[in-house]
Amino acid sequence: MSAGTYTPRPGAAPLPRMIAAQTALETRMLLRNGEQLLLTVIIPTLLLVLFSAVDIVDTGAGKSVDFLAPGVLALAVMSTAFTGQAIATGFERRYGVLKRLGASPLPRWALMTAKTLSVLVTEVLQIVLLTAIAFALGWSPEGSPLSVLLLLVLGTAAFSGLGLLMAGTLKAEATLAAANLVFLLLLVGGGVIVPLEKFPDAVQSVLGLLPVSALSEGLRDVLKHGASMPWAQAGILTVWAVLGLGAAAKFFRWE
Repeated sequence: MSAGTYTPRPGAAPLPRMIAAQTALETRMLLRNGEQLLLTVIIPTLLLVLFSAVDIVDTGAGKSVDFLAPGVLALAVMSTAFTGQAIATGFERRYGVLKRLGASPLPRWALMTAKTLSVLVTEVLQIVLLTAIAFALGWSPEGSPLSVLLLLVLGTAAFSGLGLLMAGTLKAEATLAAANLVFLLLLVGGGVIVPLEKFPDAVQSVLGLLPVSALSEGLRDVLKHGASMPWAQAGILTVWAVLGLGAAAKFFRWE
């Protein structure tokens, strides 16, 4: 037996393994955070059940759940990709976690990839849970699953870019306040619970350009009305995704 047989071989793990390990860590941290669970699971679930069971808001013809389910799915994407990611990344930046991870063998782009994958894993769990609850409430969706998937991916990209931009440019406390405020404002004025038709005509066109409005209305067109692909809403989400991700890549500060 030659000398050094049991000597560890120095060097970083393969890149895919590092990304997978960081993704698993990011996902566990997200699911263990009580505030994040409130935003990503509890609030969307309560809104779906409450407004479907009680006639609080006039959602138009048909069952309330048929209107509410697509909007709540859009809210779930926003809560995870934007609000949750912005707050978590902002405080990681404040405490120097991002700086230390950036100096590790894991490249910075791979760290952001792991964060994005963690968001996608969380969204899958959210969508499965909310879809099961909506079916229990009598939801009867229509349309193409591929169109729904494309809209969800575009929405995730748009909200992720905006969340990372906020987390990488503002202080952690400002990010916490701003992210929660934006979440509440878009919940009320983004067509999630209240139809955009209920707002004044002069405001509707502006609200329709918001990413959560585009995602809500796009999902509603497919799942409620059976549309093939709402290209206008997909275009709005694409613009937000390009602008948000581009600005985040340019202005994000690691410390």
